[in-house]
Amino acid sequence: MNKESKEKNVKKKGKVKGKKKKNIFLRVVLILILIIIIAGGILLYKRYKEEGWSGVSKTILGHNEETVNKLDKMYCLLLGESQNLTDTIMLASYDPKTQEAALLSIPRDTYIGDNINNVSAYDKINAVYQYGVGLQDLLEDVRNLTGINVQYYLKVDTEALKALVDEIGGVYFDVPIDMHYTDRGQGLYIDLQAGYQLLDGDKAEQLVRFRHNSDGSTYPYEYGGEDLGRMRTQREFLSELLKQCIEKMDLNTILGFLDIAQQYVETNLDFNAIKDYIPYILDYDVEKLKTATLPGESIQAPPDRYYIYLVDDEEAQDVINELFYGITPTTDSTDGNTIDDEGNVIDSTTDTLEETIRVEVLNGSGSSSNLSEVIGELEASGFEVVQTGNTSTTSNTTIIDRNNASESALNILRQILDVENITTGESSESRDITIIIGTDYVM
Repeated sequence: MNKESKEKNVKKKGKVKGKKKKNIFLRVVLILILIIIIAGGILLYKRYKEEGWSGVSKTILGHNEETVNKLDKMYCLLLGESQNLTDTIMLASYDPKTQEAALLSIPRDTYIGDNINNVSAYDKINAVYQYGVGLQDLLEDVRNLTGINVQYYLKVDTEALKALVDEIGGVYFDVPIDMHYTDRGQGLYIDLQAGYQLLDGDKAEQLVRFRHNSDGSTYPYEYGGEDLGRMRTQREFLSELLKQCIEKMDLNTILGFLDIAQQYVETNLDFNAIKDYIPYILDYDVEKLKTATLPGESIQAPPDRYYIYLVDDEEAQDVINELFYGITPTTDSTDGNTIDDEGNVIDSTTDTLEETIRVEVLNGSGSSSNLSEVIGELEASGFEVVQTGNTSTTSNTTIIDRNNASESALNILRQILDVENITTGESSESRDITIIIGTDYVM
């Protein structure tokens, strides 16, 4: 073999060795990356098994025990849109530190004008969006109505509701009444039977858009009437939707939710504003959601062309204080006596509780004000309200003693609710007393 051939062989072997070293290096890198992915996956899976999606998201976002203490309470205006109309207007709040959340329904006919003696169609809150004034102006009107500095909005088309419900396989819900309505102009066809059932996306839209039947009948008065009844149904359905979304949460549904949001949701929230809230929202117990409607009454305003919803400023402030700040205006700050709506002192010689009594309050009266009033009275008397919610309309207010409460505690409840007889119920580890507020309850 000549010298030239030997040099070629040496170069060839050098190239082969170089390729081998490069291939070995790439394999090592790939193996290391694979090990990191597997190790990370195991860690995330372990957090998922221990703490669910909340734990996984905390790990991904790098949260520690102090993170939640740095988060402020968040307020967001929720808007439900259909055919350029805001069928739903709600103010929502969430506090990750206390795990408290609330929804306040704002009637779409709420008056926001300046001259009650000369009302126009532009003086209703839903006209702010309908006539293209702008979402920032709508936020400003809500700030003026509530005194809350809400900065964020989230506008959802009803198509998003349909898609979301179908994404999780439907939502189980107790439809309060038979609903039958046809509006060919809007392409709206509602045909629902009362009762507990699985609603798909199309039926869910029918439910939240229902106001009255084709024959003019609507929700019963004790449920809330036409608009107030619809807002109550919307809040209760939204609560169930949220609860069942969290229960069915997995990677596929999360990706589906993101697709739906991209198509149908408009918001000024950005990822940096909400990302740290996500793990705590996943931990939230929807059963504790507090809801109410902005108090007021529907009137026909001069020049007798338009019906408007006139907010009762004093009652509205009470509801807002209770719903968003946990302040119940039932005690006089000077002497601790309980005060009624007209400023009269109510005898409170027996309203001292020396034991911890956990109370569940279910509202069957059809009035959110009744629920707020009872909760305030209970907490002012020393009871611990651990759960609230709505139930079917019932005539009589009922007190159910589950864990043999003391006679002194039961006497306080008798005074608060004006109920003589106490029913004994099945024992419970989570609550000592269940109260069902009936239509007979008088504030």
